[in-house]
Order: sequence, then C-alpha cells, then structure tokens
Amino acid sequence: MSWNPILDPSIPIGDAVDAIDTVIVPRARDLGGFEVRRALPSVGRQMVGPFIFFDQMGPAEFLTGQGIDVRPHPHIGLATVTYLLKGRMHHRDSLGTDQWITPGEVNLMTAGHGITHSERTDGPMRAAPHAMFGLQTWLALPLAAEDSAPAFYNAPESALPVLEGEGKTVRLILGQAWGAGAPTPTMSETFYADATLAPDAALPLPDNHEDRGIYILAGSVISGGVEHEAGRMLVFRPGDALSVRAGGQGARLMLLGGATMEGPRHIWWNFVASSKERIEAAKEAWRAGDWAHGRFRLPPGDNAEFTPAPER
Repeated sequence: MSWNPILDPSIPIGDAVDAIDTVIVPRARDLGGFEVRRALPSVGRQMVGPFIFFDQMGPAEFLTGQGIDVRPHPHIGLATVTYLLKGRMHHRDSLGTDQWITPGEVNLMTAGHGITHSERTDGPMRAAPHAMFGLQTWLALPLAAEDSAPAFYNAPESALPVLEGEGKTVRLILGQAWGAGAPTPTMSETFYADATLAPDAALPLPDNHEDRGIYILAGSVISGGVEHEAGRMLVFRPGDALSVRAGGQGARLMLLGGATMEGPRHIWWNFVASSKERIEAAKEAWRAGDWAHGRFRLPPGDNAEFTPAPER
C-alpha cells in the first residue's frame, strides 16, 4: 500500500508545533534476568486512549536452558496485545488456545469477565541460546464490555496493512489510521502502529484520534525543536495537526492512542476495572482457586502451577 494519498501537505512538522503534553521516562524492572521498561501507567499519565499498560520487554539474550516462565495468571477488564520484534513466545490460555507468537504478528487476548493465561519460552526454544525483544500492552475495555466473554485473536504479519513512502514504513497493528484499517478486532476507538523512519523523515500523527502518543524504540525523534532519544514516550495534546521528524540516525517508533475512556480505571495486579468492587470480586475468585466451577480456569496443557495473588 502506498503512503496516504490524502495527506494534507500543509500539516506543520517538527519545529512548527510544540504540542507535547507529557514526556514519560519508563521505569526499569528486573524480572529475574529479564528486564522490562514500563511506560504506562506512570505518575503523570494513566492512559493514552485505551492504552493503560505499556511494557518494553528486553532486548534480552538467554543462554541454553534459560527463558521466560510467566506462570498462569488471571486478567479482567482489559485486552492484552503482544507484539514481538525478535524471538518467540508460547501463549496458552483458559479458552484452550495454544499459540506460538512470532515477530511481526499480533496476539490479542480479551479478558472481559475473566481469563487465565501463561507465557513461556519452553520446549525446543531452550535447546539453544535465543533472543527476546518485544512489547506488551493492555487496552482498558469500555464500560459496556467489562463483563464480555473472553476471546483470543491472532493476526499474522501478512494480514497487517503496510504504508510506505517518503522515507517511512508503517505497519498498522490495531484500529484505523492514515486511511488504512487493521483486521485486529477492537472494542473502542484505537490505533497502534510500528513505524521505521529514515534519517530526517517526517511522520504525521493520525488526525482522527483524540489521544496520541509515540514510544521511541530506537534512534531519536525531534518535536518542538527538542530531540528525544530512545526509551521515551511522548504524549501529545489533543487536536493539534502535527508530525514528528526522525533524528540523524533515523528512528523506530510505536504509535498509539484512540478515544479517551469514559472515566479512570482502577488497576490491581493483573486486573483493570471501572470500580474497586469489581477488583475485589476478582481477587476473591482467584484466591478461592475453584478451577473446576469458579470464575477462573487454568490453561489446558499448563495447569500444574499458577501465580498466587499478591497479599496486598
């Protein structure tokens, strides 16, 4: 697909507009030899559109016999989006899904009323050294979908639209933007994209979404006359028509946003909800451990262990 033919060339770029609302420096966390950098939620910003959680996973190099072991754990009130740049990950969930995630494709798991899943690099993956680099995000569900039935969707890389031209390549992962639409289902107005920019190339932000942000994976971006390095999330004011420009080494970006949610969300552990009462009910259901008749089930094929709820 060629670059957006309806783009208005009069949109200001770079130094012409300073519309950054928030600059977020992610917090680094060591998960036992595997580092993640968490940009959302942050002290200054809970959400960008429906995006309420944003983790950069790695890059990490694992020796033979090592890997990721995220035991079965529950979610409510959100959809997880896993997008890998390098490596493979084994996803299993309580719907019976057994899916290997590979670079460039999208795994979308909607929790709704409740789902349990695990994420591992197991089996033949551990027979040799391997790398892992990717992103996991959560989308808060709108009020009408908080108690929806859980679901799983995998979009292969070939199904995602790609826009190219003028020194930029953009793969649309979720939603509608730049005149294109991704097949991945969403429950609220959303966009999520992976963009690679040549040195000094300019990329217009979608103008059909209220909340818009970018996460700089590599290189740098210039906005409002300021150069921002990799490992930063920039959140822009609503309503401004603007572009961002890559620095002298080019840039790799994740663009994200959508409509502002109906209200704030409560987060506790892996649960997202519009009320504390919903969180408390999910806590009790997980701690009860009634895998045969209760609210949560364990994933078939990975039900020998699970992650206990935190005490607090």
